[in-house]
Order: sequence, then C-alpha cells, then structure tokens
Amino acid sequence: MSENAPSLFDSYVLGDITLSNRIVMAPLTRNRAGEGLVPTELMAEYYGQRASAGLIVAEATQVSATAQGYQDTPGCYTPEQVAGWRRVTDAVHAKGGRIFLQLWHVGRVSHHSLQPDGGAPLAPSAIRAETKTFVDNAFRDVDTPRALTLEEIPGIVQDFAHAARCAIEAGFDGVEIHAANGYLIDQFLRDGSNQRTDAYGGSIENRTRFLKEVMEAVIAAIGAHRVGIRISPVTPANGISDSDPAALFGHVVDVLDALKPVYVHIIEGATGGPRDVVPGFDFHALRTRFHGTWLVNNGYDRAMADEVLAKGEADLVAFGRPFIANPDLVERLRRGASLNEIDRDHLYGGGATGYTTYPALDAQAA
Repeated sequence: MSENAPSLFDSYVLGDITLSNRIVMAPLTRNRAGEGLVPTELMAEYYGQRASAGLIVAEATQVSATAQGYQDTPGCYTPEQVAGWRRVTDAVHAKGGRIFLQLWHVGRVSHHSLQPDGGAPLAPSAIRAETKTFVDNAFRDVDTPRALTLEEIPGIVQDFAHAARCAIEAGFDGVEIHAANGYLIDQFLRDGSNQRTDAYGGSIENRTRFLKEVMEAVIAAIGAHRVGIRISPVTPANGISDSDPAALFGHVVDVLDALKPVYVHIIEGATGGPRDVVPGFDFHALRTRFHGTWLVNNGYDRAMADEVLAKGEADLVAFGRPFIANPDLVERLRRGASLNEIDRDHLYGGGATGYTTYPALDAQAA
C-alpha cells in the first residue's frame, strides 16, 4: 500500500463541508419516531452518540404521508417533524459531526393501515412485492399497490423537493435520495416492478425518468452540493428484480454524472447480505462513470475499507450494522478493538434499551 494512500481516518471535503474522517454511518431504520412521526429526544441522543463518524446519513425518512411503509418511521414534511429533527442535528453538530437525511418514498412496500384513509400503497404498476413490512409490532405481508397516474407523479416529485427544503431548515448538512432496496424510485427503475407503457415505462431511459426528475427537483431546491443518492444495482431486497441491471445502472450512473450530485452511495451486492449475489457484476465499471464522490457499502471491515481507498475505488466507506451496537465505531476501528454484539430483540421499535445503551470503549474499561 502506498504511503500516500488515503486512510479511513483522513479528513475529506464533501461539497462545501469537511468530514473529519472517511467513515460514514449508513442509514438504519430503528422505528422510534414519536407521535406525528416526529423525531424524539431519544433519537437526538442516539445520533449524538455516533457523531464521531465523518458523516452520518440519518435513517430513511418519509417525504409525505403516502411515503410511509413501516410503523414509527419519521417524516420530514411537517413543522413538528422539522422541529424534532432540529434537536437531532443540533446534537450531532454540537459534537463536531456532520449529518445528511435520507429521504424515501417506500412505494409498494407498505400496508393499508399506514396509508392515508387506509388506501392502497402507490407504485409504478399494480404488482405486489414479495416482502413484509413492520406494522403493529409484527412483520406482515405488504398490500397490493395501485399504479400512480401520470397526473400524480409530479406531486410525488415535489414531495421530495419539499422534504429536502424541510431537511435544510432542520439543520441537516444535506440529503440522500433513497433510490435503492426496492422502494419507489427503484420500483420505477426495474422492469420487474415497472410495466408502464407511458413515458415512465418500457425503455431504460423511460424507467430512469422518475429518478432524474426527483434529483433535478431536489437539486433545484437545495443545491447539488447538498444532495447525495443511494443505489443498489443487484440487491433482491423487497422482491425487486431487473432483466439487465448492468445496462440499467450504467445508464443511471451516466444520468447522475450529468446532474453532479455530491455523492453516489452504492450497495455492493445484496443489501445486508452476500456481496457476490450476482457473481461477476462490475461495480468498479460504474465507479469509473461517475466523477464525483463514490461511497461504498456492504459488509466492509477495516482491512477491506483500507484496500478500496488505497486502490482509488472509493472515496468514503459506509458501515451500517456495526454502528448499531458501537456508538464509538470510529475509535474501535482505529484501535482494532473488538465490537459489541447487537441486541437483536430491540432492533425495531421500543425505547432506550438496545438503542442508546451500548457502552463505548472508555466506559467498558472503567
């Protein structure tokens, strides 16, 4: 490894902010929002504990009432939600951290009990996903969605722009558009979930149109230097599939390169699963097509992260599950220290237990 190779612990300039290191906390759904889907003081404590990450990408957050797919996931479209998030961003910034907010619309990955007036979830096509969601403290099958009309799509696009403006008002340093893991934008991209015959379906260019319009609207609202995006070319998450992901995501990355968001966050392999779910898929080929910051994710440890940075195949490395049980993950990686085990009984929903109760190294030593 070259002496001049970047380290995980080197600072990094991202847009107009400087990250203290190249370690990113990936967005992690924890289902702990309060009444009105408002972020709580407990959430502020949780994110503040993890502020040593170079960048935190806060959990996936609804852009509107129709965007919700799981119980107790936060929103960022009402004044009360903005005020709740301001407590979170203040807690992170007080410790010198940086934080983006991931914005999502789940599309078909939802349940009628979470939708306005008990309606059907929205999707590009009326095709039910083979997956479950978390409702009433249990995992349940998702409902069959209804297809969005042409007239409805611009409103969804503007919901993303409105939520992005709300995020900046709440003190976030930027936003990450969730175009991965089988949620609404990903559903438009894939021919397995998008069978439209209008301008949003059929060809790869048409299926990418919704993503492009969302990104254009959000960039117009808050500036490209504050907008990242997450993609997952080969994940099977939430029943998503495509007949030619290499061609599709080659086009997607070309579209993004022209729009110049501040970063692309790519999940290499199956989300939270094997990296080689599609053997031989060339993630590096996608990286060469994008000229901005490239953020990699999925199963990285210290050695893998050092290697990918040294090779120039990434600028930043995201860690997800290790941050759940290790609020001081940056220091643990620096020291080569052991990691706390995740309390799997308290991953989704609940209170402080298994959320803000994991010990840091110094506390353990004491």
